[in-house]
Amino acid sequence: MTLVGRSRERAMEILSLDSPDTRNALSAPLVAALADALEGCAKDPGVRAVVLTHTGGTFCAGADLRDPPQPEALVGLLRQIVELPKPVVARVTGHVRAGGLGLLAACDIAAASAGATFAFTEVRIGVAPAVISLPVLPRADPRAVARYYLTGERFGPAEAVRLGLLTAAGDDVDDVLAPVLDGLRRSSPEALAATKRLLTARVLETFDREAADLTALSARLFSAPEAREGMTAFLERRDAAWVV
Repeated sequence: MTLVGRSRERAMEILSLDSPDTRNALSAPLVAALADALEGCAKDPGVRAVVLTHTGGTFCAGADLRDPPQPEALVGLLRQIVELPKPVVARVTGHVRAGGLGLLAACDIAAASAGATFAFTEVRIGVAPAVISLPVLPRADPRAVARYYLTGERFGPAEAVRLGLLTAAGDDVDDVLAPVLDGLRRSSPEALAATKRLLTARVLETFDREAADLTALSARLFSAPEAREGMTAFLERRDAAWVV
């Protein structure tokens, strides 16, 4: 089963999360498949940049609660996107939840269509957006993102741009990205790599400083009684016991 589709268009390697039946949730196999695809892109001189997109109506629903990746594997994937010596551009035409926002924040440029929606839903199932904070917090407006971390509310693309989670949004995401991809095609590969290192230095400092603690926090929260109740309630499509 192919979990990550691959195609190429004028030096842009298009990686598509391709598990629509699970809303492209981050299962252990999907995380491994995406990591393998990115490793191939890093080594391929024919790839100028990577476009990360999706099939189905959801870009990524967050962690797969039935087959979640180890926190260390998710940290590794997010860091791999940040460290990739080629720009990674997110192309979103659907919904993004929880861990999916970590993927967006790890990308260098992110664009979405007008119908996309976003939410940090972790608190509603009894956990916290721990690991994904590694790329999110260095890049997002801290005062603005606090509301959505704490409430799990849904927000739209204009608000995602204001928070710093998206670069741009518009009715047609491909129209939004056309000048971006043209610019990348016109840029020197070595200059792109050097410029990306400048842009990601602070994010990587956060990984170096906080990855171990946030990985431990994620593991502890996911194994706690409230998380078990929250995930069971989610899968049973009912309110968790703490809802008042």
